[in-house]
Amino acid sequence: MFTLALYLFAFGWLGLTYLKDRQKARAAVTKCCRSFFNIFPDFAAVLLLVGLMLTFLAPETIARLIGKSSGAAGMFLTSVLGAITLIPGFVAFPLAASLLKMGAGIAQIAVFISTLMTVGVVTAPLEAKYFGWREVLWRNGLNYLFAFFTALVIVKVVGA
Repeated sequence: MFTLALYLFAFGWLGLTYLKDRQKARAAVTKCCRSFFNIFPDFAAVLLLVGLMLTFLAPETIARLIGKSSGAAGMFLTSVLGAITLIPGFVAFPLAASLLKMGAGIAQIAVFISTLMTVGVVTAPLEAKYFGWREVLWRNGLNYLFAFFTALVIVKVVGA
């Protein structure tokens, strides 16, 4: 229901924009479509990989590797996966929800999402080109450590 309301809201504003200035509205829709088609191949590939992973990994395997009982080892595994993976947030959060439903632990998923969003191993060379390796290593290192702190806070707040 909420999603439907968001769509109606967005299309309503688009309609008002179209009534006010048709040329700008058309330009906006054209730009939106171009952006969508530029992002779509990467998005589809990520969805395919996530779908395959969730299909071939049994819930028992996920629970064993990154479940609540996996403890620090599971947190370390998910932190490394999050640090080296380049997935957009709009894919990462549904993936995290799916993993939680399949038996992953809250702390492990919190570390995964935190490192995924804040640590950039894949993007480090590009980042270093502009900021230098010293800053990149400091930023990634501190964010990596902070991910574990974040997970501990989330576990305390959620009570899991």
